Amino acid sequence: MAIEVFNRYENKYLMDTKAFYSIYNCLMEYMELDAFNKDDKFYSISNLYYDTKQHTLVRNSLSKPKYREKLRIRAYGVPAPDAKVYLELKKKVFGLVNKRRTALKLHEAYEFVRTGQAPDYRKGMNGQVIQEIDYFLSRYELRPMVYLAYDRIAMFCKGNRDLRITFDTNIRSRRYDLKLESGDYGDPLLERGQWLMEVKAEKTIPVWLAKLLAEHQMYRTSFSKYGNEYKKSIRYANQNQERKSVII
Repeated sequence: MAIEVFNRYENKYLMDTKAFYSIYNCLMEYMELDAFNKDDKFYSISNLYYDTKQHTLVRNSLSKPKYREKLRIRAYGVPAPDAKVYLELKKKVFGLVNKRRTALKLHEAYEFVRTGQAPDYRKGMNGQVIQEIDYFLSRYELRPMVYLAYDRIAMFCKGNRDLRITFDTNIRSRRYDLKLESGDYGDPLLERGQWLMEVKAEKTIPVWLAKLLAEHQMYRTSFSKYGNEYKKSIRYANQNQERKSVII
């Protein structure tokens, strides 16, 4: 059964391909690959982020308050309309990430967010999480805002499943055709060959990992995929406006 409630700290690191292979090979002494990566293959994750017309959620997140929250639908690969997806409510409080999700069919997730009416409960749903999302939806008028997808390699610490490290690359996004079933295409968010590593742990990281990060000169960075996509879209809109002004 997939884990539906997470409480953990997440530290992020940006790197190029050379740095990725260097630290990846060292990590494999202590870590083991996720089941979806056993054949040395990526698996793709696609997300549909919701926000208000005024971009309330992402703008609040970028101001780095002590409390922030967001809502998304997550799928693995490109889902069919009746495929299982996860409706996720993600919060961050004083640096601690709390993620709560429930499995739904894609069309159910769409309708839940669109109408605010929760689907009829059935086995496999998390009733408590549905109630929390229902309350969240009552506070905002949300619309699909951004599609984000990426290719991932994930690993767990041998003997300690609470420590998880992921590598995401080929991060792509779009602000049109906002349907998960439409395909995982989009414009690149990062330069080619860049990787985002996330270290996720319920408590402090082990000494061996701290030493490994220091040896490879890995320094934490603040990087939100949705937040950076929003900033990129604002820059693009401003550049278009400037070009129009010059033409006029």
